[in-house]
Amino acid sequence: MIDKQLLTETVESAIQGTSMFIVDIKVSADNNIVVELDSDESMDVDTCAEITRKIEEKFDREVEDYELEVGSAGLTSPFKVKRQWEKNIGNEIEVFTRDGKKLTGILVEVSEDTFTIEYPVKVKEEGKKKPVIRAERTTISYENCKRACYLIKF
Repeated sequence: MIDKQLLTETVESAIQGTSMFIVDIKVSADNNIVVELDSDESMDVDTCAEITRKIEEKFDREVEDYELEVGSAGLTSPFKVKRQWEKNIGNEIEVFTRDGKKLTGILVEVSEDTFTIEYPVKVKEEGKKKPVIRAERTTISYENCKRACYLIKF
C-alpha cells in the first residue's frame, strides 16, 4: 500500500517555491491515488504532468502497482482548505449552509473559524413602489457551511 505521508511529502516538495497548494490527497485501498491541487495563479496540464513525473520517480510502479491522477481543483469544486477561501476574497461565491440556506454574494473576509459574505437583499421601503436592493453582510462559521464554491456566470 502507498504511504500517504510519503506521498504528501513528495507532492509538497514538488510544489515548493510555487503558488500551488494541496487541496486533497486520496489513496484508496487498491492504490488509486488522486492528488488535487490549486494555485493562486493558473495551472496547466504541463504542470500536473511534471508533478506526476516527480511522484512516479519516488514510487516505483514495479514495486507498487498504482493508478495516479494529478489535477487541479475545478472552478465548480467546493472549497476544502482555508487557502481556497483566501484566494477567492473579492470573488462571488455560492454558499449552502447546514440549516438549508443558499446565499450568493461576494466573499469579503476570511478568519480562522469564519468567513463573511456580502449579498444583495430586496427591501420594501415605506412609500416606494419598487423594492430597493441593499447589500447585507453575514458571517458564517466553516462548521455551519455545508458547501461553498466559486460562482461562474455567463
